[in-house]
Amino acid sequence: MTLIKSQKPTESELEILQILWNEQAATVRTVHEELSKTKDSGYTTTLKLMQIMFEKGLVTRDDSNKTHIYQPAVSREKTQKQFLNKMIDTLFAGSSANLVLQALGGHNASEEELEKIQELISQLKKEK
Repeated sequence: MTLIKSQKPTESELEILQILWNEQAATVRTVHEELSKTKDSGYTTTLKLMQIMFEKGLVTRDDSNKTHIYQPAVSREKTQKQFLNKMIDTLFAGSSANLVLQALGGHNASEEELEKIQELISQLKKEK
């Protein structure tokens, strides 16, 4: 398995990864059917994307049977962190505080979300 591009998934690859993270393992047909619920996409396009993702190391492929089974090779958490760090660096000048302030200012957080945020803040203060 050689890496042909960076490990960072494209938007279309993220859509496929979302399905694989939810399903844990799926065929191209299953992924294509899920994608077709929200957008027009040809089966061969889905197949090609998943082949590229395999070459990039974003998914693994079990080809021991006629129907190949794909699984995510990257975790949801690692991918979220990768995109979030890039966004903090490029959009918020490296300030995670500005990101949080923007997110909370433009979104009505639920009581549960606010409690989780408060717990995290308390935990971070204790660690210092």
